[in-house]
Amino acid sequence: MKILMVLTSHDQLGNTGRKTGFWLEEFAAPYFVFRDAGVQLTLTSPKGGQPPLDPKSDLPESQTPAMSRFKQDAAAQKALFQTVKLAEVESEDYDTVFYVGGHGPMWDLAESQVSIALLESFYNSGKPIALVCHSPGVLRHVMHQGAPLVKGKRVTGFTNGEEEEVQLTHVVPFLVEDELTRLGAMFEKLPNWQPLSIVDGRLITGQNPPSSTIAAQNLMNVLAAESAASVST
Repeated sequence: MKILMVLTSHDQLGNTGRKTGFWLEEFAAPYFVFRDAGVQLTLTSPKGGQPPLDPKSDLPESQTPAMSRFKQDAAAQKALFQTVKLAEVESEDYDTVFYVGGHGPMWDLAESQVSIALLESFYNSGKPIALVCHSPGVLRHVMHQGAPLVKGKRVTGFTNGEEEEVQLTHVVPFLVEDELTRLGAMFEKLPNWQPLSIVDGRLITGQNPPSSTIAAQNLMNVLAAESAASVST
């Protein structure tokens, strides 16, 4: 089993002068769910190399067991330091793709033709795709059979209420909840910061950082079910 994990290379929070990037829990928790399952992992980002970490995601109040484990795991740190360039990966080499969130992806991955083509390629070849927190917003230009991929699908992602609570409603290029709804998705959510992951066929989404683990587990369950189905046919 081979999983591709996609991270942002974008480190500027709009024109605030503040830093952004990927959210550490949303990388660390899924990373260990996958690695503990014996999956072969490849990490990738638009620019390759070390992706920028959102400094807010590593504040004392944000710490989680997966983050503590990451800080003591030299192999995980080395893998993160050496991400492959996104343009160099191909969907046929992997069973699925998982997009790590954070505010960064809304600027680079959401508008990247390489990312859009990659997601379409995974989905069109019958493979599941998973995105958590802000990264479901990366689907805004992704098409399937001539319509937005999310149209008519149950999804979740970082909510308007959560964006308001972190006071970035007027900084982000778009609001994940509004954008997915505009594209015709059926957006579902729980109260702020509650873990929620939605599975609609081959599309798996998670609402926020606390949803990272369950989104990764849901992806593994979808892969296991597909594998069992292909064995029984």
